[in-house]
Amino acid sequence: MKTLPLKVVGIIVLMILLWSLAPFGTVPAGHRGVMTTFGSPSDQVLSEGIHFRIPLAQKLNLVNVSIQKGEGDGDAASRDLQTVHTRVALNYHVLPQGAVSVFRDLGNEPGTRIILPAVQEAVKAVTARFTAEELVAKRTDVRDQIVAQLRERLGRHGIVVDEFSIVNFNFSKSFNDAIEAKTTAEQLKLKAERDLQRIEVEAKQRVAQARAEAESLAVQRQQVTPELIRLREMENQRMAIEKWDGKLPNVAGGAVPFINVK
Repeated sequence: MKTLPLKVVGIIVLMILLWSLAPFGTVPAGHRGVMTTFGSPSDQVLSEGIHFRIPLAQKLNLVNVSIQKGEGDGDAASRDLQTVHTRVALNYHVLPQGAVSVFRDLGNEPGTRIILPAVQEAVKAVTARFTAEELVAKRTDVRDQIVAQLRERLGRHGIVVDEFSIVNFNFSKSFNDAIEAKTTAEQLKLKAERDLQRIEVEAKQRVAQARAEAESLAVQRQQVTPELIRLREMENQRMAIEKWDGKLPNVAGGAVPFINVK
């Protein structure tokens, strides 16, 4: 096996030394820099770009200040002691001016050090204020209360909550069955109420129609007079005479109508 020439080895070692001893560091976009001198962080926040440092003595540490996303789930108990499995999503970012605090106090690991515990605590605390049904019906209120707690707690550490979403609520099978049964009962109740309203309307329509007919008959009775009755009888007799053809009806074994024979 061939070994590298001594000259090549020397160049490689020199390049490594130059890289490690380089008197500058770079802060990329979406980050801020915290310079440490023999492990002690400076209070100055370094912006994006190139920054000089003392080789071996100082180190440029990067803190992510871009918007980051975290998701998680956990179990909590509602006010009516139902077990609730909640999945949430959080968008957050570190304040640029809070980069030193995040690096020094949270070990540059805000997600595991403070965000995850804060989300779990806020979800459990707010869930306990609502019944299981209210968690579904008042989802927006639940979310707003969780966000308020997170912003108060995380803001003390230089972390901003950009968006928070409740991805899903899951309940026990027995509770889901009970909700489904209640929903079905409410739908049947609404249908029965609508049918009753329809029957009442139809009954009122029939009563109104009967009343109108009765009033019409009453008016007609008031308009009938003895003179009108005699006039109608005369009109009927006249119409009968007009239709008579002049022939008498044949009646076997009996008297001829309209003729008295003595």
